[in-house]
Formats: sequence, C-alpha cells, structure tokens
Amino acid sequence: MCLAAIYWARIGKLYYANTCRDAADIQFDDDLIYQEIAKPLNARQLPMEQLGQDEAITVFEEWMNKPDKIRY
Repeated sequence: MCLAAIYWARIGKLYYANTCRDAADIQFDDDLIYQEIAKPLNARQLPMEQLGQDEAITVFEEWMNKPDKIRY
C-alpha cells in the first residue's frame, strides 16, 4: 500500500516483515522511487506536465465549502 494512503487513512500502526534492503536484494528495488521523489518535478526521469489547474482549483474550492466533508 502507498505510504501516503496509509497516512490519509489514519491507520494507527503499520506492520511489516521485510525492509527496503530485503526488497532490493531480490531486485524489487524502490531506491529509484525515493531518489525521484527527492528531485524537483522538472528533474525527474518521468516527464510531468500540469494540466487543468483552474478546473482542479474549482473542485478543491467546492470541497472546502462542502459542509459534510471528511477532513484528511
């Protein structure tokens, strides 16, 4: 599960068996992901292009004004 999803779900405790090193040892290596996250968007290997920000901001504003929203 994505670590961000775990935090958003407010899970109280995370249990795990293997470490990142264990995963790398069997060539299931997340090191590239950690390196990429640390870089600015324009320096990452995967090209990224922002689209539709005006529309997306409108949706965020609608959510902020929603009286029965669940806060994350």
